Amino acid sequence: MTTARTEDARPSSAGPLRLVEDRTAGPTTVDVTGYVRAMSAHCPYLAPSVEGGLTHWTVYEAAGDAPEVEEAVFEAGVRGAEWLRTQADRRRGALLCENIAVRGAGREVLAWPHWALKNLYAPVGVMFGKFPVGEQMADHRGRVVPEPPLSFLVVRFVVRARDPLFLSRTPDLAETVAVAADDGRDVFAGLPRDWRNVKLWARERLPKRP
Repeated sequence: MTTARTEDARPSSAGPLRLVEDRTAGPTTVDVTGYVRAMSAHCPYLAPSVEGGLTHWTVYEAAGDAPEVEEAVFEAGVRGAEWLRTQADRRRGALLCENIAVRGAGREVLAWPHWALKNLYAPVGVMFGKFPVGEQMADHRGRVVPEPPLSFLVVRFVVRARDPLFLSRTPDLAETVAVAADDGRDVFAGLPRDWRNVKLWARERLPKRP
């Protein structure tokens, strides 16, 4: 299993993304209790995950220009995904998730990191979700999803029986997720590593308009 960059270069008190709380079962700097309770109606895995202490929050503060924060969010996503991969053999792994929250950020700094990470990690069975402040969203049944108290990315293991159904707008990703398995590969093998070129790579994977 690859563990490259799992914990390296973690943000601290300086830089465009400052670490506030590091992988807690429930953040103390923002109240997410009501939000998590409301979201449990939309996700059958959330309540048992929380009850089992398997929902983790890493909280950051955006403290730079949008392009710098965007790059730092991507790096935080890589760290979260690589940590999750090390937990794959643990009991109840399907319920494990890492929430990467960014105070003071909106959709503009989550969108491209989310799309790039989704494409990078889908083949190894890691899924990313995006929940930005101020954006109206609905679940796969059309029900309105409550707005989060702060913007965050969700990192979790793929549920192959369900996740392809949620990716109808991205059929290539749906096909990838349906057969996803972690073979220990370096997801950056043969790909550029710097954010500028990763973003260009991700742009090429946007669904083609009819």
